[in-house]
Amino acid sequence: MTTAEGGGFTVSLENFEGPFDLLLGLISKREMDITEVSLASVTDEFISYMRVDSDLSRTSEFLVVAATLLDMKARSLLPVDDEQLEADLEYLEARDLLFSRLLQYRAFKQVAQIFSGLWEANSAAHPRQAEMEPKFAALLPQLRWSTTVLDLAKIAAEAIYAAPPQVTTTHLHDPLVPVRGQAEYILKRLKVLGDTSFEQLCADAPDVNTIVSRFLAILDLYREGAVTFKQESPLAKLTIHWTGSKASIADMRMEDEETAVVSPL
Repeated sequence: MTTAEGGGFTVSLENFEGPFDLLLGLISKREMDITEVSLASVTDEFISYMRVDSDLSRTSEFLVVAATLLDMKARSLLPVDDEQLEADLEYLEARDLLFSRLLQYRAFKQVAQIFSGLWEANSAAHPRQAEMEPKFAALLPQLRWSTTVLDLAKIAAEAIYAAPPQVTTTHLHDPLVPVRGQAEYILKRLKVLGDTSFEQLCADAPDVNTIVSRFLAILDLYREGAVTFKQESPLAKLTIHWTGSKASIADMRMEDEETAVVSPL
């Protein structure tokens, strides 16, 4: 039985000599077969080690790890067929569980060492208990408190009671586009151009609402028989042809002034 420089438990076996944590690392990485480790010798050395330095926390840690190693060794020594072993999912799960216990033990031990190092590094740090010296206290600017109780009450009221939502119409700034006015515009263009495309009729449209209004105007003109249109295929070029006469234009202008409008999109 030996002890490491930091006071840790080390083992001395026929096929291994070194810290106990290193032995666990080799077993967990499967670089050393558990059947080659004499757990009885390890236990005897640990008992001798604890007689010199009795620590209940180390004893409990060793008992958990020793029980895990003993279970692993017992399972590995049982006569099991190799083909059946690979197919036995319960055995594989149990084996992985044992390895996970070893990894958890190492993780907790490393974290404990980190906390121990931090505790030792900050053991000499203590908060200042004495008051600040007058010459340094005079350097601090004088606090000017200008907030009144009423100000605090207003701040609390604003935090507790939410203001009601304000409904505005600032986003409704686009004017309505009358369909009748766009119909008159289309008639004027068709009288000059004759046949034209819908794309040309909307080339000077300032916004989408105007384009929609002109399309609705074309449908109204088609219903009145003032225009015809031709389209070779869906989404192809839409050609519009003027068929109305001056009389029909006058008749359309004499209709009721109350017409539909396009709402902003």
